[in-house]
Amino acid sequence: MKVKCIVSYDGSQFSGYQVQPKKRTVQSEIEEALTKLHKGNSIKIFASGRTDANVHAVGQVFHFETSLTIPEERWPYALNSLLPEDIVITSASYVDEEFHARFDVVKKEYRYIINQQKTQDVFKRKYCFHYPYELDLHSIQKACSLLSGTHDFTSFCAAKTEVENKVRTLYSIDVKKEGNDVVFSFIGSGFLYNMVRILVGTLLEIGLGLKSFEDIPAILEGRDRRLSGKTVPGHGLYLWKVYYDN
Repeated sequence: MKVKCIVSYDGSQFSGYQVQPKKRTVQSEIEEALTKLHKGNSIKIFASGRTDANVHAVGQVFHFETSLTIPEERWPYALNSLLPEDIVITSASYVDEEFHARFDVVKKEYRYIINQQKTQDVFKRKYCFHYPYELDLHSIQKACSLLSGTHDFTSFCAAKTEVENKVRTLYSIDVKKEGNDVVFSFIGSGFLYNMVRILVGTLLEIGLGLKSFEDIPAILEGRDRRLSGKTVPGHGLYLWKVYYDN
């Protein structure tokens, strides 16, 4: 049988999602817990995608194959009893054998949080990017409207990526002030390596007046990483939700 799980994790103590030799990762912790449940039989999980070091998740999705007959509502309890406290399975369900957590994704939502207090909030330092500068949110929102839609996002992708097709669709980009925080939300068909972090870095430069929202078409058309802004740190980024047809 195939089980689909939704998992939340605090990425601050992980070297990323994907298994790495001699590194603490989300995947390795979950697979270790599943192996214990299966009496030492190795279980491999397949996720909607990977996240980098210090990046968090509210709604990451993975699936695995099992021979156990645990009621689906009991899977979270069984797994959470074996997982560290910075990983929590929030739901589990049996799915069709054809389901694949990665290949069946239709869109994802990422959020990035910056904190604008004058002094850094010590309790938020691992969960948002401290950026205490005045921003022109109106210009940022204009830039967001120009970035929405289907484009070649080469300029917003880490130069070292091996992906050849860099065309992606951003269905919506939202930015709003929530107290001392500014929250960016991106919903898209898929995302390139570091794409959200480079988008946010570029939007922040526009908010400071270092770039203009009118530069966006030229940055997109230039297909050159050097045209866009800096890559903001990973600890402000959250994989918020993964969408499937069902």
